[in-house]
Amino acid sequence: MSRGPFEPLFEELPNAIPLFPLSGALLLPGGSLPLNIFEPRYLAMVQDAMASGHRMIGMIQPRADGSGYYDIGCAGRISEFSESDDGRFIISLSGAARFTCHDHKLDDAGYLIGQVDFSEFAQDLVPDETMIERDNLLSILRNYFDVKGFSADWSHIDECEDERLVTTLSMICPFGASEKQALLESANLANRTQLLIAMLEMAVLGHKSASQDNEPSDDRPNRAH
Repeated sequence: MSRGPFEPLFEELPNAIPLFPLSGALLLPGGSLPLNIFEPRYLAMVQDAMASGHRMIGMIQPRADGSGYYDIGCAGRISEFSESDDGRFIISLSGAARFTCHDHKLDDAGYLIGQVDFSEFAQDLVPDETMIERDNLLSILRNYFDVKGFSADWSHIDECEDERLVTTLSMICPFGASEKQALLESANLANRTQLLIAMLEMAVLGHKSASQDNEPSDDRPNRAH
C-alpha cells in the first residue's frame, strides 16, 4: 500500500536530487513541510526540480560544528506550488523517503546536488503501522503543552492516526537540530515514538527545574535588634 496516488514507486526514485540544507527543519516520510523560497539559488533549485520528472528536493541538515552535512536526509516531492508578487515561491514538500547522501556538488546556479541512495529506506514509501506507546505519548504531550502554554484541539489529536501524529509532532515541536536528526534517523515508528517521548519528558523536566530555580526564596537574613 502506497501513501497516495501521486507518490513515487521505489524504482522511480532518482539517483541525484537537489539538496536544501536547513538547520532545525525536519521532513519525514508522510509529512508535509511548507517552505518560503526567496534566495536566487533556491529559486533556481525549485524551478529545476519542477522541470524534472520527479519534482523532488532533499532536505538535509548542516552539522553544528561546521564540518558539512549529515549523511541522512529525506526527499520530498513538490506537492504545492505558488508564486508571490514579490518574487518568492511558496511550496510544500510531501515527504517520500529518507536517503543516504554519498556525495554532493554545486550546480551552476549555486545550489547543491546530491548523489543519493534510497535502498536502506525503501520501507518509507508505505505507511508504518508499527505499534506505538500512544497512551504514554499523549500523557506526556499534555504535560508538555501545559508547561509551554500551548493550546491544542485534543479531540483532533485523539482521532489522529499513529503515524501522522508522531510525524507531525516530530516535525513541529521546537527541538534542536541534533534532536531533529535523531528523530529522522529512528529505525521505525515505534523507535521514533520512544525517542519523542523521551525528548518531551526532558523538556518538561527542564522547564520545571528552571521554574523552581527562578522562584523567590523564603529565606530572610537574621537582623540584630
